[in-house]
Amino acid sequence: MATGRLGVRDMLGALNAALGPGGPVWFKETHARHLRIRDFLAPRRALRARFGDEQVPEHVLHAVACLQGPGVAPVLCCAPTPAGLSLQLQRPVVFERVLGSVASYATPTRPASPGPRIVLHCPALRCSPGTLSLSQLRAVLVADHLARALRAQGMCVHLVPAVQDPHMSTFLQKLRVDWPTASERASIETLKSRVHAGFTSVHDGEKLPPGVLGRLCLKDLVEEQSHRAGYDPTVDNCLVTEDLLSLLAELQKAVQHWPEDSNPSLTVAPDAGEDSCMVVHVVSCEEEFQQQKLDLLWWKLDDQAPPRQKHLVCGPVKVAGVPSTLMTASEYYESRHTQVCKASALKHGGNLAQDPDWTEIFGVLSVATIKFEMLSTAPQSQLLLALADSSISTKGTRSGIFVMYNCARLATLFEGYKCSMEQGLYPTFPPVSSLDFSLLQDEGEWLLLFNSVLPFPDVLSQTAVLTCIAPGLHVTARTEMVCKFLVQLSMDFSSYYNRVHVLGEPRPHLFGQMFARLQLLKAVREVLHAGLAMLGIPPLSHI
Repeated sequence: MATGRLGVRDMLGALNAALGPGGPVWFKETHARHLRIRDFLAPRRALRARFGDEQVPEHVLHAVACLQGPGVAPVLCCAPTPAGLSLQLQRPVVFERVLGSVASYATPTRPASPGPRIVLHCPALRCSPGTLSLSQLRAVLVADHLARALRAQGMCVHLVPAVQDPHMSTFLQKLRVDWPTASERASIETLKSRVHAGFTSVHDGEKLPPGVLGRLCLKDLVEEQSHRAGYDPTVDNCLVTEDLLSLLAELQKAVQHWPEDSNPSLTVAPDAGEDSCMVVHVVSCEEEFQQQKLDLLWWKLDDQAPPRQKHLVCGPVKVAGVPSTLMTASEYYESRHTQVCKASALKHGGNLAQDPDWTEIFGVLSVATIKFEMLSTAPQSQLLLALADSSISTKGTRSGIFVMYNCARLATLFEGYKCSMEQGLYPTFPPVSSLDFSLLQDEGEWLLLFNSVLPFPDVLSQTAVLTCIAPGLHVTARTEMVCKFLVQLSMDFSSYYNRVHVLGEPRPHLFGQMFARLQLLKAVREVLHAGLAMLGIPPLSHI
């Protein structure tokens, strides 16, 4: 039997190559109604554009039907239909290949060589929790999630700034944001001397504000062809303070000195300089203009500053019925935490908030609620929050609570099997190689494998792609993908679990199907846990 991880991207690449020269035509089906009859489709209109009004050549049909290669699943049949060229895979073989190697689908592919070095800078982390706005909180959560995704793809990531405010550090721990801390500021003496040499002369009678060291003109840099794309043309000069120089000094240090644990599995080439590094500033839309000044000031004062500085700008956060400027990030967290405690008390009864066993659960549920709210929308788009209590429920299918509820249901399922096995009702789990996956006939089982387990590595890799809006300053990232993926996985699992009795009667002739189903749900569980880890959310066994 063939080995190696199957991949949706590999499959689509091979299918498109089999059609001959031209753009991509095939797409993967995702809807249950279509998956009853096919797995991939080349639409009729696209085929006409490729081959004209004639039928698809016989040799092309043969090439598709006999498709082979790394990551390519075996084809059962390929035939013309009114919708186009329809292809179905050998599903029992795909079940066997995927479920026989679950771990490889729950983890991203680790590159053999070092990835690019990225400094991820989130200026909002210089605030205190009491002044952090909702838009800035969004930037913090995007930066944290992006750092996890980039590292999972083998990239060396250095996070800046190191948090010095102990209150902010405590707040980040509540949010399960993994960010470095520091007790002292970087030295600014070298930058300070360069600043004094480049000050613009002060006009007669002009009095600089308190704490300002002087004024530097940035207009020349904005007008340079190499820098001006994407920068605001109104940027003229910059009032330089020691705080501003401290920010630059920390960025300088990040580029020049990489921590040993920036990526434990990879080492950076010894001759890698600033040119091999990209700095990504993750900023709220309110912070971007000031960050543009900081970029230009860095280039002005440091000949070794990285030539590639990019901005990932997060859109504004609005609160339905409330001016968002009136609510801080700390208040938002406390509001959601209170709602989680209230909803759990209504469900289970009693004052659970005083129960130490529930304290951790409430914290995790609060973080899941906030992160799924903040990260389920593309970062560059505006985000509208609804803060009503009704949004905190296991019945809503779009929330972090719903995902965690189904995470707990999976844990309960496997705990139920374990207890029944210990009582002698079920045998121990047999070797995976002995399972008969042809017994997985329910359409929900193929939906879980084909839409959740199989494509998960591709979801992780797409999340880590920084797309440049060429030419220019800005990049976009698809940090919404993991949240959306986990919500859809939870919906598919919930539908299946509500319909199918996985732990059936303890009768020997039913054990084969039960174990095949349990192995599938083991894969679903592993993927769900891995996706939550990308968000910094631990799995729960009950809620």
